[in-house]
Amino acid sequence: MNPENPESFVNPAYQNIGESLVRELARKMSIPGMISLAGGYPGPELFDRDGLREAAHQALTDAPVACLQYGPTEGLPALRESICEWMAECGTPVQPDDVLITAGSQQGFDLLVRALLSPGDCALAERPTYTGPLRVLKVAGVRTLTVGVDANGLDVDELESILRDPSLPRPKLLYVVPTFANPSGATMPLERRLRLLALAVEHRFVIVEDDPYGRLRFEGDPVPHLAALVDQVPGSRQWLVHLGSFSKVIAPGLRVAWLIGPPPLKRACMLAKQLDDISNPGFTQMTVQRYLAAGRLQAHLPVIVAAYRERAAAMRDAIDQHLAGRVAFNIPQGGMFMWGRLQAGADARDLLPYAIEEKVTFVPGDIYYADQADARTLRLSFATPSAQQIEEGVARIGRAVSALAR
Repeated sequence: MNPENPESFVNPAYQNIGESLVRELARKMSIPGMISLAGGYPGPELFDRDGLREAAHQALTDAPVACLQYGPTEGLPALRESICEWMAECGTPVQPDDVLITAGSQQGFDLLVRALLSPGDCALAERPTYTGPLRVLKVAGVRTLTVGVDANGLDVDELESILRDPSLPRPKLLYVVPTFANPSGATMPLERRLRLLALAVEHRFVIVEDDPYGRLRFEGDPVPHLAALVDQVPGSRQWLVHLGSFSKVIAPGLRVAWLIGPPPLKRACMLAKQLDDISNPGFTQMTVQRYLAAGRLQAHLPVIVAAYRERAAAMRDAIDQHLAGRVAFNIPQGGMFMWGRLQAGADARDLLPYAIEEKVTFVPGDIYYADQADARTLRLSFATPSAQQIEEGVARIGRAVSALAR
């Protein structure tokens, strides 16, 4: 074969995956007056810049070699110990040897897929779910089956039906965001979490619990991690991998997250990471460790939660005023997102150009489905804009809905 250009060598999986729509919409922010209700980015004014500056200075002063030299693939010991303390605050006991530091929780999922799955294998995901893992599974050549989500998160009855269906392949893995899921905002109650763990033991599949938003609760009572419940379901510990991240509570630019799993899976992921980047940067690891050790995150987290509580309330009120009867929304108790569905049968993709004309963006919901996409759904984020911008942005979406209906 004599290819005409290098493009013919590109893996077809990467030719067909397409660019992230959320990233494309982020470019619209260059338009003067544009309000974004699309991206799931933390509010930039909520970054604890003084605390991080002090932590970075202390890290370089106290531990310059750890900051600047190659480090262990599994992560610096001091940071892994601090993460164990952070997890213990949620009632989830973890040992440092269980922890693998990753560059964002999505890297953790990618490492796990590469270590666990082969092309043609089967995985399960929520319907809808975060786009990143769906793209990872697609590139890996994995068949993805989906399980519906309702106001209480993953539909465990539907999951059980899928698992007992002899005509379907046996899944090796289930990706789930049990708390304030992206995009639905739903949270699984305790009873469903225990049933999910029991199903994993019975049917022998790995649950990947992704928890980037769990500490962003502004209403209601906390629900334990799946990782905190494994002792209540005998045999479930070996079938659970927990992904955690500081991206939404400290800063995503630091790229500090972690994977916790049974030793064989953790070791396989560590070997896969050695092929990626050898280890996370020591400087960012030590900065986060010093930040945690100084108690800055525990002190600053209430500031973030209070801001999101105010912004979520502003979005809820604006929806009631401008979209009542036209778009139905799930109202979460935490996280960053509200998930809606157009009531008049319109397609959210058709609505988007009208919204952009009104200088507001949202994310059409169809991108969050591996199959059975609901084209009438959409996701709004209240994390980045101010309460005043949220009210105006939702009003603009209301005008866009009216324009589409004409």
